Amino acid sequence: MQQVLLQAGSLFGIIILGYLLKRWHILTKKDGDVLSRMIVYVTLPAAIIVNLSDLRIQNQLLLFIVVALIWSIFQVLLAYFTTFKQENKQKATMMYLGSGFNIGNFLLPFIQNIQPAFVPMISMFDIGNSIMLTGGTQAVVDTLVATNQRFSFRNMLRQLLSSIPFMCYLIMFGLRYFQVSLPSFIHTFFVPLANANVFLSMFMIGLYLDFSLPKGGFKALVKLFSLRYLVGFLLIFVIHILPISMAEKMVISLLCVSPIPLFGVMNAVIVGAKEEYVGFASSLSFLFSLVFMTLIILVMN
Repeated sequence: MQQVLLQAGSLFGIIILGYLLKRWHILTKKDGDVLSRMIVYVTLPAAIIVNLSDLRIQNQLLLFIVVALIWSIFQVLLAYFTTFKQENKQKATMMYLGSGFNIGNFLLPFIQNIQPAFVPMISMFDIGNSIMLTGGTQAVVDTLVATNQRFSFRNMLRQLLSSIPFMCYLIMFGLRYFQVSLPSFIHTFFVPLANANVFLSMFMIGLYLDFSLPKGGFKALVKLFSLRYLVGFLLIFVIHILPISMAEKMVISLLCVSPIPLFGVMNAVIVGAKEEYVGFASSLSFLFSLVFMTLIILVMN
């Protein structure tokens, strides 16, 4: 218990460090953009390669891909029906912010630092999650709500194939499916890069934190967080009565309280949501998720 609290506290400390350095004008929010590119193109792919280098492909792991697809669609539909009487802009905003899972920039570094044995399950889930975030969710939103976006399967496929983390997932999945191991020198090269992923991800979150909520945004924020977290905790209760392993219960429980994904933030702004509201909601969700995930690890351990 003490070790989990220390590790979670260190992650929180890194986030606060990034936020304070921004407040003291030593760094700026734009520096977070540089870190974001380093994470997406260097440290996150390295973390995927290292953590999946000894992966054993099992049927249970493959199910996580399917679960991610179904779960994301369920989230989008739930957000749609809870905003049924509102304008299309509010509907689309809630559907984008209320669905999806922030795995690469938050959950994976969190698990990598506290429970690395869960990384294979999280990684398989993220394959399905990536498919939805890069176009699947938009397809559902466009079907239900008239927005200024137009879904294109070609664009979705282009985004997936140009995503370095997603391609690393596919390559490592293919290698481990045929039980092919990476040469030791390649693994050794990527280890220090993978270790840097935790610090850079948490530090970037600190640089992006923004706590200026625009007028009239509180009611929508309460509804959004109820959709993500109250429903999440209800799902955790249901999960605990299912006949699955404790490790699977813990992973799914952590996913239930994951923060708003970056693609959700981007798409919400595109359909007309206020950047201040989206930034505040995203920032607060990071802090809420860090607390909730730590509590889940403590209680279930």
